[in-house]
Amino acid sequence: MKKVSRRLQELEKKVEPRPYQPLEALQLLKETATAKFPESAEAHIRLGIDPKYTDQQLRTTVALPKGTGLVVRVAVIARGEKVNEATLAGANIAGSEELIDQIQKGMMDFDILIATPDMMPQVAKLGRLLGPRGLMPSPKGGTVTFDLPQAIAEFRAGKLEFRADRTGIVHVLFGKATFPTEDLLTNLKALQETIDRNRPSGAKGRYWRSVFVAATMGPSIELDISALRDLKLNEAA
Repeated sequence: MKKVSRRLQELEKKVEPRPYQPLEALQLLKETATAKFPESAEAHIRLGIDPKYTDQQLRTTVALPKGTGLVVRVAVIARGEKVNEATLAGANIAGSEELIDQIQKGMMDFDILIATPDMMPQVAKLGRLLGPRGLMPSPKGGTVTFDLPQAIAEFRAGKLEFRADRTGIVHVLFGKATFPTEDLLTNLKALQETIDRNRPSGAKGRYWRSVFVAATMGPSIELDISALRDLKLNEAA
């Protein structure tokens, strides 16, 4: 059994075993972000879906209005003039078959991989490498497109791709613990609305089961699902 550090034990004492109102939960998240590095704010959302069925899978993107607080390294696989276009648009790495070869050899110096549709047959061979890391380009994720400048700009500005894992839980960061509480709330509300808007057609019964938020190295804080869903976006701004 993994030993819980004294620091975390002390922080866990601050968290009551109850659902918190959204703003209260995020204020507590900030208070419990005491690690020696800038921690992210994470949401862990259990949904009433079984992703082994294709009509109960959730994979989509969210545009966080207040950004992620992360420096995003973007790689682009394209051909011809599209490679130059990607470089001019701010891609950290851009190439064609030679970039695919580099990735096959273990080069993973990027956080987002975008590909043009005409390159996807070649990119498909990277599935075993990229799939487990959540880096495989997909149309649903907005990472298969010919509009490279727009895609690069969106991911740099705070667009995130996420999916439910095989147990039906979504794990996604929604900012930095150093963000103002209101900014974290705005981002979390955008995430909730995105998950509701993309409810899988096969999801039956109660869709939202539980929501916990936490700093990267902090304790889990249960959040009142109904209060978050009833919150109006302009109240979170």
